[in-house]
Amino acid sequence: MKIRILGTAAGGGTPQWNCACAQCTRARREGTARTQDCLAVSANGTDWYLVNASPDIRVQILAAPELTPGPGQRDTPVRGVLLTDAELDHTLGLVALREGADLDVYGSAPMFSALDEGFPVQRILAPYGSTRWHETADGVPFTLAGGLRVTAIALSAKRPRYAAERPAHDDWVVAYRFADPLPGAALLYAPCLAQWTSAFDAALEGVSHLLVDGSFFHQDEMARTAGWSASASDMGHLPISESLEAVAGHPGLRCLYTHLNNTNPVLDTRTAEYRAVRAAGADVAADGQLLEL
Repeated sequence: MKIRILGTAAGGGTPQWNCACAQCTRARREGTARTQDCLAVSANGTDWYLVNASPDIRVQILAAPELTPGPGQRDTPVRGVLLTDAELDHTLGLVALREGADLDVYGSAPMFSALDEGFPVQRILAPYGSTRWHETADGVPFTLAGGLRVTAIALSAKRPRYAAERPAHDDWVVAYRFADPLPGAALLYAPCLAQWTSAFDAALEGVSHLLVDGSFFHQDEMARTAGWSASASDMGHLPISESLEAVAGHPGLRCLYTHLNNTNPVLDTRTAEYRAVRAAGADVAADGQLLEL
């Protein structure tokens, strides 16, 4: 199984277009920009699936050699998209993918309800006739092209702001467990994780690689950097300072943090927070990074 990490930043990327904070200023100066989180996964190196479709999707696809079109004029190895939630930074790229061949999109029922009403991308794409929508169910595995085995794992009822009035369901946000058709290593992708529950811990059984929510390092990070009263948990994200302890309970697990907010000090490898991540045996994911399991 191959995994190309296309983007690793939280919504807005780093630097954000309208931000002059210390981190964004440093990223501009040092050329350390990050695009918004997105993943490409394949079990056979031929059939590729995107996990989320960020607003940066065109740039991300062009930067990934595995996703180069051909040999036919309009052939593409991109077979579909799996959504971890219905947030705009994970779904806006679906509109850009309308120009491709048939595309299979996977997500939970609550996500699809939001994408039919609050942000009606299903209706927007319908006239183009190239998108099929497949509902996932918590804990029920399914198989994609190339034999890629996938299981969606419900994480939380955090709804997008545009869908705040819709009913609460535990699968508004999901993680995905990916495994090869043959027994072996598996990867769990959870870019938005509100709590490290016993169910999430159980989902790590047999998993060799974890790509997990690194939005914030500190619980009060937004207060420290922007004067906001909301904590990381209030915003639906478990801070790295708290998840590192849970990671330590899984020796041998390779953990990479992704979905990094522009406020997160781990973006700078010279900080104590970055050193704490490395000292714990974890790391920070990089745009363009390739994993082979």
